[in-house]
Amino acid sequence: MIKDKPIFSVKNVCIDFKVGGKNILSKRSVLRALNDITFDLYKGETLAIVGESGCGKSTICRTAMRFHSPTQGEMTFEGKNIHKLKKDELKNYRQKAQMVFQDPFSSLNPLHSIYYHLERPMKLYHNFSKTERIEKMNEYLELVGLVPAKEQGEKYPHELSGGQRQRAYLARVLSVGADIVFADEPTSMLDVSIRLGILNMMNDLKHKLGKSFIYITHDIATARYVSDRIIVLYAGHMVEWGDVNKVIINPRHPYTKLLIAAAADPEREGKVELPIVRNQESEVTVWTPDSKGCPFRLRCPVAKSECAEEFVNAKQVSENQFIRCIHD
Repeated sequence: MIKDKPIFSVKNVCIDFKVGGKNILSKRSVLRALNDITFDLYKGETLAIVGESGCGKSTICRTAMRFHSPTQGEMTFEGKNIHKLKKDELKNYRQKAQMVFQDPFSSLNPLHSIYYHLERPMKLYHNFSKTERIEKMNEYLELVGLVPAKEQGEKYPHELSGGQRQRAYLARVLSVGADIVFADEPTSMLDVSIRLGILNMMNDLKHKLGKSFIYITHDIATARYVSDRIIVLYAGHMVEWGDVNKVIINPRHPYTKLLIAAAADPEREGKVELPIVRNQESEVTVWTPDSKGCPFRLRCPVAKSECAEEFVNAKQVSENQFIRCIHD
């Protein structure tokens, strides 16, 4: 159940990266990867972040994992800035917030069994006896669908399929004791036939254990299936967000409409012409701290001259649905 107080918050976060130049005589430019990102995550909900490759989805997760520090703004967990935590507070945050990566094989050490991957974090974060650890490990393996637990726990990563490895890594996240899971396209490297199983398992963990997920994906269809709310990201900017069903059924931003039009739909009849402007300047949007206007304007079929001057403030277009666009 979603509670009133958020467990994780992002407030006006901007991330700048220096690019180009390999020596002190070379001029380096600044790329703004994220611009004014703001959202809350509540206990027991899944928030999907959707957008094309390079839009900044993974950068949000990597910043939440403290791989990067915000240039502006802050991220807070239980009311505390995660980039200013003291030693004991940092240990608690690292236990409570975990990340699931795209490639399940590279997430696991091939030299150790699945049991080892689950037992080590238990020793670091929990005061369980050996008997209790074995019981917990088997419980987590069964919870993620790796049965019989003992047989699967004794296997090494190369003895598991891609879907089983992703389940094993989620069991490891449970063994740490995570409350928030940053899932960075966790099904993108899996066969279509087993993706649904992973998404169903995420839903089970949310409903049964109250786990919270930030689900990163380029697939807007799975976002609707697994999430409660959605953020549509373009070139590091939030362009539309809110209740997932409202955003997907009645999109209001031109980019959201483009994403939905591009998604596969077996019930759709005839050829779909994507509403997009194509010219030499519109293929890649490079944003800097000095850029202004709407980042989507060069590809937008309804852009006007004022779009080059202003990126409007967020406005509510329906209950629990917001956009940043001059046209609505």
